[in-house]
Amino acid sequence: MNRTDRLLAIVIQLQAKGWQRAEDLAAVFEISKRTIYRDMLALMESGVPVISSPGQGYALDAGYFLPPLSFTADEATVLLLGAEVMIQNFDDQYRRAARSATSKIQAVLGDNRREEVDALLDGMRFIAQNPLEADQPERLQTLRRAILRRQSIRITYHTRHRQDVLAGDQTVREVDPYALAHIDQSWYLVGFDHLRRAVRYFRLDRVDDLNLLPRHFLRPADFQMDERHSNDRALQVSLLFSPQVARWVREERYFFVTAMVDQPDGLRVTLQVRQEQDVLGWILKWGAQVRVLEPASLQQRVLAAAEAIQTVYR
Repeated sequence: MNRTDRLLAIVIQLQAKGWQRAEDLAAVFEISKRTIYRDMLALMESGVPVISSPGQGYALDAGYFLPPLSFTADEATVLLLGAEVMIQNFDDQYRRAARSATSKIQAVLGDNRREEVDALLDGMRFIAQNPLEADQPERLQTLRRAILRRQSIRITYHTRHRQDVLAGDQTVREVDPYALAHIDQSWYLVGFDHLRRAVRYFRLDRVDDLNLLPRHFLRPADFQMDERHSNDRALQVSLLFSPQVARWVREERYFFVTAMVDQPDGLRVTLQVRQEQDVLGWILKWGAQVRVLEPASLQQRVLAAAEAIQTVYR
C-alpha cells in the first residue's frame, strides 16, 4: 500500500472505529509506530482535524467526515458478503484487498444503517468447503500475472481419465492463459492448450510445475468467459435417473449437464462432453440408479467398467 492510500485508510479507520492507539494502527497497517506518528503529522498538516490524547491515541474531530457514499442495507450487505467470499476463496493479496474494502464500506454507513446491515449479516454465511492448498495462492498470483501480461505458461497436468480406464495420467502442456474461473468450489484455468489445439479448462489442483514462458500471445477478441460448454464438447450423452435419486442429481449441478427433464419413469439428463471418459466416473458413482440411453458405445463402456468392478470382489 503506498503512502497516499494508507493516509486515506487511516482516516477511514478513525472514522469507523473512533479512538485508536498508535500501536493498534501500526498492527492494522503492518508498519512501525514511528511511521504512524509521521502519518498523523502529515494528516494534521494537510488539514485533517486529528486530535490526540495520552493513553487513548488518535481520533477525528467530531464534526469531520469524508463525503459518504450512499448504500441501502441490501446493497451494503451484498458487498460485504461478496468481500467475505473473496476472503475465503482468494490468496493473501486479494484477501487484504477484500478486508480493506470491507472497512471502507462499514466506515461510510451511519450508525442505524450499520446496525441493520450487521443484523442481516448475522443471519447469512458463505463457507468455503475446500480451502486453498498450500501452494495454490502462489499459483493464483502467477497465473494472474500471466493473464495480465498475456504470457504463455508450461504446466504438468494430471488428467482424471486415460483412454479406456479411470486411472489418471499426466502430460506437459503449453497454455495461453485467458482467465481464471471458480466453479463448484474449485479453481480452473481457462486457456488455449497448444497440445489439443483448443480452449481447455484446467483444474488448478491438478496442475504441477507451473512455469512462465518467454512468449506472449493475443487473446481472441471473441473469447467469452461464460461459455463453459465450449464448441469442442460435441458429444451428447443422455441418462435416465431413477425417481429415488432425482432430487440429489439436481442438487449436485454437475459441470457437463445442459438439461434436466422430469419424466414418468425418472429424470432425463442431457450432458455435452468432449469424450465418454469425461462422464464415466460420474455415471458409475450412481450405480444401479442410472441408465445410459445414448450413445450405445457409452453403454458398453459402463458395462465393461461394472464387470471389472465385479472381478475385484470375486
